[in-house]
Amino acid sequence: MIENQFAVGMTFLVYLLGMLGIGVWSYLRTKNLSDYILGGRSLGPFPSALSAGASDMSGWLLLGLPGYAYAAGYEAAWIAIGLLAGTWLNWLIVARRLRVYSKAANDSLTLPEFFENRFEDSSRLLRVISAFFILLFFLFYTSSGLVAGGKLFATVFGLDYNWAVFAGVLAVVSYTLFGGFLAVSWTDVVQGLLMAAALVIVPVIAINADGGWSAANAAMAAKNPEMLNVWTSVKGEPLGIIAILSLLGWGLGYFGQPHILARFKAIRSENDIPMARRIAVSWTALTLIGALACGFAAISYFENPLEDSEKAFMLLINALFNPIVAGILLAAILAAVMSTADSQLLVSSSALAEDFYKALFRKDASQQELVNVGRLAVVVIAVIAALIALNPDSKVLGMVSYAWAGFGAAFGPALILALFWKRMNRNGALAGILVGGITVVVWKQLSGGLFDLYEIIPGFILATVAIIAVSLATEEPSASVQKQFDNAVG
Repeated sequence: MIENQFAVGMTFLVYLLGMLGIGVWSYLRTKNLSDYILGGRSLGPFPSALSAGASDMSGWLLLGLPGYAYAAGYEAAWIAIGLLAGTWLNWLIVARRLRVYSKAANDSLTLPEFFENRFEDSSRLLRVISAFFILLFFLFYTSSGLVAGGKLFATVFGLDYNWAVFAGVLAVVSYTLFGGFLAVSWTDVVQGLLMAAALVIVPVIAINADGGWSAANAAMAAKNPEMLNVWTSVKGEPLGIIAILSLLGWGLGYFGQPHILARFKAIRSENDIPMARRIAVSWTALTLIGALACGFAAISYFENPLEDSEKAFMLLINALFNPIVAGILLAAILAAVMSTADSQLLVSSSALAEDFYKALFRKDASQQELVNVGRLAVVVIAVIAALIALNPDSKVLGMVSYAWAGFGAAFGPALILALFWKRMNRNGALAGILVGGITVVVWKQLSGGLFDLYEIIPGFILATVAIIAVSLATEEPSASVQKQFDNAVG
């Protein structure tokens, strides 16, 4: 339990009121479904970049990754390398084409709607199956954030874990429900800056308090010299190609994350993308290095092993800072949880409102009706995700890795090829989404040998093969689909 709960609690309250204020401001500017889902495509490069980064990293950046670094040492650097490369490539390869093409494809607001319009799928099957996978994997992804929030409130205020999870749900839903995408994006800007500041301040203070980086390395070496070797596990065994590829493979996930891709569609102009890319990559590099440094600092700072490695960041703050400063820094964890959970809830609600409700049941639904359905969906999905998160032994990083793999394999190959390959058709897209998503679900249940490979890699490869093989084995896209492709990317 964190000391001086009153001071920390007041800091949290001020922070939450600020986020709710942004939600009210956004509510007044939300007039239709486009505003609610994509903010009217009005974001500049700075909010686009920080919103993409903050919604990407979530609570695992301040809990899961420092915890992994604490447990594994320098081996954790492989994840950071993969994620940084994936961030850069996603902004470089996907961002511009998706911004332009989603607008050209009948102003598609959601990823399933884009696939449907891109391939002129009148059956709605492509759209519905895409929405199904979004809901499936976002339940686990959102739950991971709620687990992080539960650990935060339980550690800070001594709450029962179950009540702590629902406190986190209330905090996130309070502004997402009303403000939609604008609220999510502008709160992400504040949250992204707070996360970056905390991940710079905490490891710098912790390492200096322990005698500097050399002393910290010496302390790590004294506990386990293998922690300083990026090529071996903590047991001294070589990592091997499967382990290294599995860690680097996290970078593949970026191409299929609906909540990150939404920022590309929402950016004000394709001309803003180069600046946004530089901001996003810089922010990602800074926060990843900071998260790793927090884990390394905790290894040297705490003499006794931590019961839960994912609390390393919180316990460093409690040990090093006075209650007021601690409250501000701990709010960064809340910011990380909220900045991703809100985006996930919004994308999930848009999938229910736009891709199920409107597509299948109410084709003539009014804009206000769809916004209201989206808001109701936020509450329903949040409650289901909270129920999944009620296991106090859940690991944030483990839940994120599963959902991350699911999105990366189901949508990554389909989206990249849809943006760059004119010959791809509707059948190929459907095959790729199904093969990628199912491969992740099945591979996750297997273990030993090749099955120890992170499921995103076989899922991504097999989905790519399925798209190419099925597209070539079936009819070419219609002339109108090919013309739309030429107009959008030419």
